[in-house]
Order: sequence, then structure tokens, then C-alpha cells
Amino acid sequence: MNTPNPAQIAALFDVDLIGLITSFICLLTAFVLGTLIGLERQWRQRTAGLRTNVLVAVGAAAFADLGLRVAGVDGGVRVISYVVSGIGFLGAGVIMKEGTHVRGLNTAATLWASAAVGSFAGARKPAEAVLVAGFVLAGNTLLRPLVDAVNRRPMDPEETEALYRVHVVCPSGGVSQARDLLFEELETHHYPIRDIETLADSEAHVELAAILVPSTANPVDLDAITAHIARHEGIISATWTVSATN
Repeated sequence: MNTPNPAQIAALFDVDLIGLITSFICLLTAFVLGTLIGLERQWRQRTAGLRTNVLVAVGAAAFADLGLRVAGVDGGVRVISYVVSGIGFLGAGVIMKEGTHVRGLNTAATLWASAAVGSFAGARKPAEAVLVAGFVLAGNTLLRPLVDAVNRRPMDPEETEALYRVHVVCPSGGVSQARDLLFEELETHHYPIRDIETLADSEAHVELAAILVPSTANPVDLDAITAHIARHEGIISATWTVSATN
């Protein structure tokens, strides 16, 4: 009985040894670059860390490589377009809204960029994959000091769309009266209210915050409004704050 040689085994299973080696190099490139991107995310304890970014990069590379091998350039282009749209669903899963704050946008963008790195690797363009990975790492590391410096600047309401809140602390039994007072005072000064939310609620005290429609408010007006509210019986304190909208 003759033992089949490697070439016969490869022919039996339709294995293209040259293509297999090429695929290995593509996937290895995506794996290494995805590891570099994911390591930075893991180091900063982000939601999508090392393994997630590696799998996104390798998966994108595998699909792009499969499209090229099965249907040529046109097939590769079609598969990559599906990767670009499909990765958006994965990124949407890490975006969370907490009150007026949105978290996870940078993580979702990093996953999208990891898919781009993998797509370049799978499309037989390792140099471009390295280039994209370098820019992704630079964006997540080198730009952090600049972002921190900008965020530490005192906010000028004249330079950005601001979100104003008027805060009122009242006894737990006077919430209805405090709400009516907020509406009355702010409507009198022509500041429309978008919503009134409860920031703190205990047996003794309740803190309400009237969120104004994003606009430019006059601090002098808000000082006068809060001072007038604070003088009412049943109101413990009244203040206002301003923050940048998302």
C-alpha cells in the first residue's frame, strides 16, 4: 500500500500551499498588530481590551483574505465593505449612555480601526496595516496629554454650546412645591426647561436639577434666580452649574 505524499494530500483537500502560507502571514500580521493595539487598551482597563482587538483584527483579515482567494479583487472589496458596516454593530455594543454622559465612543472607534488594520493585512498590504496600527496607537497615546490639557481649560460658555442646570435642595415632602417653583421662576425669566431630574433622594432631603434648553444663559440672571428661589420657605439651597454638551 502506497503512502500518499504531502502533495497528494494537499490536492485531495484542495489545499493551496502557497495560498496557505500567504494567509498565515496575513493573519500573523493582523494578530501582532491587533495585540499592540489591544495591549494599550488593556493597560488602560478599557472595555474592549487585548483579546477583543486581536479577534477583530484577525477576523477582518480572515474575511478579507477569504474574499480575495475565492472571488479575487472584487470579492475582497465586497467582503471588506461588509466588515466596515458589520463592525459598527460590535462597536455599538460598547457605547453606554449614563445620564447626559456617553462612554465607550473611543473604544468603539478603536475596534473599528482594528478592523481596518486587519482588512489591510488580509488584503496583502502589511506595510499599510503597520502604518494604520501606528496611527491608531498614536491617537490613543500621544494625543492623551493634549486632550487632558484641553479638558482642564476653564469652560467659556461663549465658545461652546453649554448645558445649564439649576439645582434645588428641598425637604423630601416639598418636592412638588420645588418643581413648581423652578418652572415658575425660569419661565418668568424666559429660560425654557428641557427636563427636571432628581439627582439625590433621601428620607430627609431631595436634590432636583432643572436642565435648561442648551443655549447661552446670563450668569447674572441665574444668580438672581437661584437667590430668589433660596429665599422661599421650604427651600434649603439653590445653585446653578454649567457644563459642555456631548
